Amino acid sequence: MTQELWSSVDSYIVGALSLADPELEAAQAASDAAGLPPIQVSAAQGKFLEILARMQSARRILEVGTLGGYSTIWMARTLPDDGVVVTLEVDPKHAEVASSNFRNAGVASRIDLRIGNAVETLPLLAAEKPEPFDLIFIDADKPSNPIYFDWGLKMSRAGTLIIVDNVVRDGAVIDAESEDASVIGVRRLNDMMAANSDIVSTVLQTVGVKGYDGFAMAYVLVPPRQNR
Repeated sequence: MTQELWSSVDSYIVGALSLADPELEAAQAASDAAGLPPIQVSAAQGKFLEILARMQSARRILEVGTLGGYSTIWMARTLPDDGVVVTLEVDPKHAEVASSNFRNAGVASRIDLRIGNAVETLPLLAAEKPEPFDLIFIDADKPSNPIYFDWGLKMSRAGTLIIVDNVVRDGAVIDAESEDASVIGVRRLNDMMAANSDIVSTVLQTVGVKGYDGFAMAYVLVPPRQNR
């Protein structure tokens, strides 16, 4: 099993299920042209996020890590007229590209893009006492995963679904002695999820054009104690 095969299967899936989309392809092309790192979700993974948003009947979505807005657009398209994706991005250049992509995709009115380090902007968001989010997607720097997840929980409700990307790390997650900050962040997230009886969680390994990785998934059973 090789990366070439995984990528070929992804290409087949995109073609077989007609996942190619001009607006999303334009957003990706604009991100590439601006020199953004090619670390966005794949088309198949974007569709996965869209389906999850539909299953949640999501009206409010929180995203940590906007990049060029590719995943944001997938999710924003599912929202009702009064819905919103609050998306957090640390890099002003990335945010500028994402804002343009949102306008070109016709979803800018459904997106609240906030610039700054999410370790700082998440507490500010929570201080606004927003309505709970229905879906939370965390795809930012991995060492901070436990912090992002904790703040996400604080702004959740019973029934909120939290997804965290890139949690297998080419299998490096199994190395308890790893000094890689990203692996350490993922392992701490797993410990946090395992210790929390108010959620049910799992990790799914994935392969494809993005390589060998995986998603963590947590479903909130009861509201966070501070919100009860």
